[in-house]
Amino acid sequence: MRLIFDLCKLRIGLMIGLTALFGSVVGAGSLRLPGRTLAMVCAVVALAAAAGAYNQLMERDLDSRMARTCGRPFVTGRLAAGRHWYLPIALVAVSGFLLAWFVCNPPCAGYAAAGFVTYALVYTRWLKRRTSWNIVIGGLAGSFAVLAGATAAGAGLSAPAIAFAGVLFLWTPPHFWSLALAYRADYVAAGVPMMPAVLAARPAARVIFANALALVLAGILPAVLGLGPLYLACALALGAWFLRSSAALLREPTRDRAMANFRASLAYLGLLMLAAVIDIGWGCRY
Repeated sequence: MRLIFDLCKLRIGLMIGLTALFGSVVGAGSLRLPGRTLAMVCAVVALAAAAGAYNQLMERDLDSRMARTCGRPFVTGRLAAGRHWYLPIALVAVSGFLLAWFVCNPPCAGYAAAGFVTYALVYTRWLKRRTSWNIVIGGLAGSFAVLAGATAAGAGLSAPAIAFAGVLFLWTPPHFWSLALAYRADYVAAGVPMMPAVLAARPAARVIFANALALVLAGILPAVLGLGPLYLACALALGAWFLRSSAALLREPTRDRAMANFRASLAYLGLLMLAAVIDIGWGCRY
């Protein structure tokens, strides 16, 4: 079980599933969700797991050169890499897509599949080794999870759901770049042009802060589009806290500060989504 968990990056997959569930709440404007929501979450997690396994299969050469990833199954030999993995990965992905299509609806399946394609093909195959924009565009995978959840009930996309998809898109770069700055030597050794490996530490911290500012401003937008004062107050407070953390990284671009900002980004997003759910549960409608 642990081997499958590691292979499919299920920690990330389950987070994406929660993001999709959040999208359903925001899309419906209510905590009362249809029974098909569970199927949607399972479909999104299945597609995310397939993408995670494909990512590890394709990047095993890079993973072997990085301290953070050298313990992954294909690197250590716990699993033998090869073309024989393409079929099971494809079956898991197709199963997730069909589950979303038949139990939910085609738009939900389409957004869930778009997340898989973005991470497995666009990010892993085309961008990661070629450009420092890799994680910027790859960040769309999380946005598609929100949209898949928002359309699961068949009601279309609300303005707040689209706004939160934008929040997820803007959240990924400062989140992942903070981690990449902490492990900058790994990315340099692996030859991956992640932004913190291309720039020096201080300019990289400057870019992270600028992106954090854009994220915080985007995090306020859902309040303008329908969420209530509770969400707005939380978005402002959480935004100020995350900007303070990013400013500390800018002043002192060390590994410890980068890891602290990485953890702060996780807390920011999680608490922001929780604030939205509580706000909606208290009866706010758009």
